[in-house]
Amino acid sequence: MGGFPVRYAWPVAEVRAAEDALLALVPPGALMQRAAAGLAVHSGRLLDRVYGARVALLVGAGDNGGDALYAGARLAARGARVSAVLLRPDRAHAGGLAALRRAGGRAGAAAGPAAVSLVRGADLVLDGIVGIGGSGGLRPDAAELAEAAGAAGLRVAVDLPSGVDADTGAVPGAAFSANLTVTFGCLKPGLLVGAGADRAGEVRLVDIGLGPYLPPATVRVLERADVAALLPRPGADSDKYTRGVVGVVAGSAQYTGAAVLSAGAAVHGGAGMVRYVGSAADAVRARWPEVVIAAGPPSEAGRVQAWVAGPGLGTDGAAAALLTDVLASDVPVLVDADGITLLAGRPDALRRRTAPTVLTPHDREFARVAGAVGPDRIGAARRAAADLGAVVLLKGNRTVVAGPDGTAYVNPTGTAWLATAGSGDVLSGLGGALLAGGVEPAAAVAAAAYLHGVAGRLAAGDAPTSSGAVLAALPAALRAVLRPG
Repeated sequence: MGGFPVRYAWPVAEVRAAEDALLALVPPGALMQRAAAGLAVHSGRLLDRVYGARVALLVGAGDNGGDALYAGARLAARGARVSAVLLRPDRAHAGGLAALRRAGGRAGAAAGPAAVSLVRGADLVLDGIVGIGGSGGLRPDAAELAEAAGAAGLRVAVDLPSGVDADTGAVPGAAFSANLTVTFGCLKPGLLVGAGADRAGEVRLVDIGLGPYLPPATVRVLERADVAALLPRPGADSDKYTRGVVGVVAGSAQYTGAAVLSAGAAVHGGAGMVRYVGSAADAVRARWPEVVIAAGPPSEAGRVQAWVAGPGLGTDGAAAALLTDVLASDVPVLVDADGITLLAGRPDALRRRTAPTVLTPHDREFARVAGAVGPDRIGAARRAAADLGAVVLLKGNRTVVAGPDGTAYVNPTGTAWLATAGSGDVLSGLGGALLAGGVEPAAAVAAAAYLHGVAGRLAAGDAPTSSGAVLAALPAALRAVLRPG
């Protein structure tokens, strides 16, 4: 990619402005040819053999359809049997259509069972119906073709799956489902989160030269090297205090496991010491003898550089008192699970804090403190972070982390098998360890989400797993991230 920043995403308005700036400097059609060349290369790599392959192009109006047509022409020139299905024959890209026909490809209108049959029988379908400017679900004729493509061998979206909102990942109606999305110029948020990420499949980026014309990005996707650079590492002069002391306020008579998992994740997450406050002390001591059990409230527990509060804590008066004590500290505090429920009626307890606060809700917990998430997950996390003055880690199939300054991270790791009881407790303890180690709060919990996802994949493979197994996989996840190369 020539050093292009592939770890960032930009909204449509900024992409359009960058495209306009670049278009003013290059010959007409140059960007489309760059995009089509990359699209053809990635599409060809999916096929066992390009020569003789049946390729169907779903072609809408405008440049997105033009990209598909020019890519189809390149595949036809390599011997593929390419047919374009034109949803708007009167508005199909003239240059792309002519290039396809010169290369031996065919084109016809989208109406009728013949078009549906052609798409169903294709070895590869290219979705060029609508691009990043589209809104709402697909119209009935396009939706029928997108559904038919589900029976095809391979499905490639051109820049963005049609029917997906490029800025939010929302899918308000019918949409194309891709095995691979080849996106141009830069990543778009809608490819990374929500239903859009599910529709996009694997995402590959084609650099068309937009980099110098894009503003600083506020949505970032962490990669392994980024996480490795963030993780605190002990030196020759390190001791347990310089490595970071985590305080854990978690668990109850009913939920002792939450305390065990949170404390264990802090132990494995690199903390120099873990202090525990709560009613599950016997269970924590039995499983983690290295954890220091505090006899009094959090404010009397001794030196702590970050707190984790809430997993399995309960929501009674005693739990509320513990949380209040933790929030009165002047160190970073990560609040999860029952702690978030306790905060639902007292958001000012967050706004008053001068030290960093991190909230780690799933959608239902988020709704208790910040309203419904809605289709725009990045926007919702940013809104809550700005309102509450806290870092918000919104759990989901693609976890989103947002800071009060608007910066956002989207986590690329994980597995659906992580949706299991106690998984969030492991994430909380790991995030607390990184906070205690001095990592900037938003980056700390973004890195924790990345490591948690890696551990989840290692623990699960392709089968169900448990939170205990995810916790046990944390050292292997850390080694995998920290390995050279």
